[in-house]
Amino acid sequence: MPRSSPPYPAEYRQQMVDLVRSGRSPDHLAREFEPSAQSIRNWVRQADRDEGRQRDGTTTAEREELRRLRREVRRLREEREILAQATAWYARETGRKRSSGS
Repeated sequence: MPRSSPPYPAEYRQQMVDLVRSGRSPDHLAREFEPSAQSIRNWVRQADRDEGRQRDGTTTAEREELRRLRREVRRLREEREILAQATAWYARETGRKRSSGS
């Protein structure tokens, strides 16, 4: 399902994280700026993971690698399916030629 709005730029998210770490609450920042308090909390939690402060989830780099690997697996499966269909077609075609030629 498509997002309702484009994601916030990384610099903006980092500014919100820095403000929370300097003592401002996500609820106060949500009232002052556009993102929800939960979004700001999620950004802080993800920044903590990326910086090694928390170990309860995947880092951004790990998530990107998973996304890349899943895309690659999907492409390889499609290629394998195409090759299997081509092999089956070739086997049928060469089988016809041999039986009609004898």
